[in-house]
Amino acid sequence: MSELPERLRLGSVIEAVDAHAAGEPGRVIVGNAGILLTEVLYLKETDEKKFVIVDGGMNDLIRPALYGSYQAIQPVVQNNGEKIVADVVGPICESGDFFAKDREIARPDRGDLLAVMSAGAYGFTMASNYNSHPKPPEILVDEDKYYVIRTRESLDDLIRGESIPAALQ
Repeated sequence: MSELPERLRLGSVIEAVDAHAAGEPGRVIVGNAGILLTEVLYLKETDEKKFVIVDGGMNDLIRPALYGSYQAIQPVVQNNGEKIVADVVGPICESGDFFAKDREIARPDRGDLLAVMSAGAYGFTMASNYNSHPKPPEILVDEDKYYVIRTRESLDDLIRGESIPAALQ
């Protein structure tokens, strides 16, 4: 920015018009601050394609299904085994229930944890209870400490506030 003439620098322009500047850093700062941990339920292989089915889904992180965002996915415990090309999909059985398509990843085993990266900006905010899936907990990690800042929803949480009219009982 130093190559710009003084009159074109943002600070000079703001000062010249006696204005105040405000910014909303949003995704630039917090987008990479969050990850979604998901457990591998099983692998499914057909003649044409491989699928890694995980317990997280589009209800937990809608961005890939909504507008094709790229989310890096890596094993929580490093796996230097065989590489496969697979779709990483959730358990909801919808065509949009995916985190990655045709992604090269280390072949995971049932029970492995995968980290879906860059889920921080809108992951939980855009999460839903679609198909009666409770929302996961939110964990704040600070160096070597962690804190549960939002507990996992229960099935009771999903039906709280609902009632059956007396005429239908």
